[in-house]
Amino acid sequence: MTAVHDPRQCGLGEGPLWHPLREQLYWFDINNHQLLTQGGVWQFDEYVSAAGWVDRDTLLVASETQLFTLDLETGDQTYVAALEAENAVTRSNDGRADPQGGFWIGTMGKNAEPGAGAIYRYYQGQVRKLVADVTISNAICFAPDGSRAYYCDTPTKQIMTVALDADGWPAGPAAKAVDLTATGENPDGAVVDADGNIWNAQWGSGRVACYDPSGTFLRAENVPGVHTTCPAFGGPDMTTLFVTSATQALDTPDEHQGQTFAITDVTKGQKEHQVIL
Repeated sequence: MTAVHDPRQCGLGEGPLWHPLREQLYWFDINNHQLLTQGGVWQFDEYVSAAGWVDRDTLLVASETQLFTLDLETGDQTYVAALEAENAVTRSNDGRADPQGGFWIGTMGKNAEPGAGAIYRYYQGQVRKLVADVTISNAICFAPDGSRAYYCDTPTKQIMTVALDADGWPAGPAAKAVDLTATGENPDGAVVDADGNIWNAQWGSGRVACYDPSGTFLRAENVPGVHTTCPAFGGPDMTTLFVTSATQALDTPDEHQGQTFAITDVTKGQKEHQVIL
């Protein structure tokens, strides 16, 4: 069953994160520089887009210029590392913690300038570039055993995959995991369930589609928000699929556009991995 988890309309809802210790969903409105949760909002002075959990009260947040920790109780922020801080063209976009305790984060041009962005990994105090010349970074997610990462550059209409070594670094060339060029969907954010299947939000399609690791389409869950942006599994038993959406690029958005949705009893998801600082 699909329901509205939160009725607030985000210009660009993104980065949903179910905190497993707080049993609470957090997500971003990139355009309005906000982190949201039910009954709460944190306002920032630059774009913010993705987060991972460090401990019960701390998130690692990716912004336009940096990675920083946020104390959820006090609101205090602590600088961790720069993220294209000298590049005024770009901002952070999609990101997720990996099973080895690292944090992957993509950037993109604020106006989707071709090839302006990249994908990075923060691990053991360093930020390292993994993928260059990315236009719209998305679909960052990981196989349950940590052996494989997924990501995409949305305009290519392909989700890529790469093997990872024991420390979580790419261990070979990337290959196509899901190819949407024939059907035309736009891959946005993604998450992997406990069985290793990829759940991909598809911008402009009002759905989250599920593919097995070979790229075979399995099923789709629809939501009222046409510009679906990113899914996250959560809930007490990890069987609720939360989905963010956007009003961006819609001339006359109705009340459901930009809302955050919850689809119950979908399948069992992975718990979000802890970021190790």
